[in-house]
Amino acid sequence: MELENLKDASEVVTFAQAVKQGLGKNQGLFFPKKLPKFDDIDAILAMPFVERSVEIVSQIIGDELSRETVTGIVERAFAFDAPLAKVTDNIYSLELFHGPTLAFKDFGGRFMAQCLTEISNGEPITILTATSGDTGAAVAHAFHGIDNINVVILFPKDKISQLQEKLFTTLGDNIHTVAIEGDFDDCQQLVKTAFDDVDVREGLHLNSANSINISRLTAQICYYFEAVSQLSAQEREDLVISVPSGNFGNLTAGLIAKVMGLPVKHFVAATNMNDTVPRYLKTGEWDPKDTVATLSNAMDVSNPNNWPRIEAIIEQGYVDKSVISGDRVDEEYTQVAMRQLAQLGYISEPHAAIAYKALVRKLEEGQTGIFLGTAHPAKFRETVETVLGQPISLPQPLADCAGKEGLDVDLPNDYAALKAHMFKLLG
Repeated sequence: MELENLKDASEVVTFAQAVKQGLGKNQGLFFPKKLPKFDDIDAILAMPFVERSVEIVSQIIGDELSRETVTGIVERAFAFDAPLAKVTDNIYSLELFHGPTLAFKDFGGRFMAQCLTEISNGEPITILTATSGDTGAAVAHAFHGIDNINVVILFPKDKISQLQEKLFTTLGDNIHTVAIEGDFDDCQQLVKTAFDDVDVREGLHLNSANSINISRLTAQICYYFEAVSQLSAQEREDLVISVPSGNFGNLTAGLIAKVMGLPVKHFVAATNMNDTVPRYLKTGEWDPKDTVATLSNAMDVSNPNNWPRIEAIIEQGYVDKSVISGDRVDEEYTQVAMRQLAQLGYISEPHAAIAYKALVRKLEEGQTGIFLGTAHPAKFRETVETVLGQPISLPQPLADCAGKEGLDVDLPNDYAALKAHMFKLLG
């Protein structure tokens, strides 16, 4: 498999290099030079989840890893289901929160950890990543206890839910957590700056576990196929998928799935008040604003890192721009959507509620709609209980960590302070 740097086409790497390196020169994203397509999509959809996922991953990365190795990676990474839950006669929720940290990022985090374990040959690696909520927990749990890998997670102080925070700040060992005085975009910029710093990048053997890492993206493609496999042939004919969007890795994966032959007619990029992409799709002007804090904190991203990959998919002619529409759902309608879902007998949290509301607005008569349920509602228990006026019980993974003390360190939004902290920890 060959991937090129979208900012410097002269930098071409293998899948293993892209996974280990994370970012290319000038903070460029790696993207496959060619995307594959399945000849018989019905046969692929008829397969069991793990077996199908092995086929998908093998198609994408070619013969770089043996079939046996890919099978082992997938079996260990995808040890839980991604069921479709029926909400109305023609609307489903794809529940991606049945993994160990109750969020969709368990798929990408665990897949990346297994890939790195296979290709690192025991060499020391430092994972540096920023989280707006769920990435931190998924990455921390996926890499916890792996001998040669240290993880440093940056998160915006006091801007993610307490339960989200407890899932990754309480582990310790090789998991190091830092609360930054700023927002997610500030955390993300600190990560980018570290990758541009040769002393840090080479001295600490840096790698990123954000959705910018191609392994994370590869894993996410698989659950779109799993969703469609659970629909009837008739429901697949006119399908719309609504994706709650922050850093836009999830939508990128969905579009790659479509390029590979998955029968999806349209994607809705559903955002909160941080609506850079919906505005861009309407006006053609890329104009990020200051990040606004919302109930759907994992989507509080104004300058999404993965958008260049979506632009590449469009510019290279794989899909037409009309395949995507954007929709912004404000705070009031986020709560309205949560209540509407509850009235339908489905308890959800703010991110999925935004995707549901955007889907309802876009769905036409006769179409089938899927919205992505990216996190268990208990991860946002305070918000859900306040909005719905009813208690939410904690599933075991959250109950286990709720009373533990966080081990995070507070730092200012200052790169020099972060660099000094990392070398003190790991240098």
